[in-house]
Amino acid sequence: MTTAYAEVYDPDGTRHGIPTWPWRWAPDGLATRRQLRAMGLRPGGQEPAAQVMRLRRRTREPLVAYLYHVSLALPVRPMTPAKWAAIDVALKARRTCPQCRQVCDYVIPRSLGCCNQCHAG
Repeated sequence: MTTAYAEVYDPDGTRHGIPTWPWRWAPDGLATRRQLRAMGLRPGGQEPAAQVMRLRRRTREPLVAYLYHVSLALPVRPMTPAKWAAIDVALKARRTCPQCRQVCDYVIPRSLGCCNQCHAG
């Protein structure tokens, strides 16, 4: 085990407070939020059971990903028609120009604050 792995290898949790493994060394039965989501699951209120760390070259702050028990994870809540409607309204608001009130085919750039036609004059 290299020195970089030795700094973040703490399966007992004595150094970091919770069990810690190097990046990609996590045991089976634990998954990150993204991995749970890919399986159609969510943490469901459980606290992180462990973490994986990767040291960075330029900064001293390591990258950390929290791990959750797959067996305690709950299914993802399905999208309801009301949620779909709220998302549609929010996306339409991002495409509506505040100056000319026209709905564009693209999201209005925040750097411009208006559609391309209004910005061009």
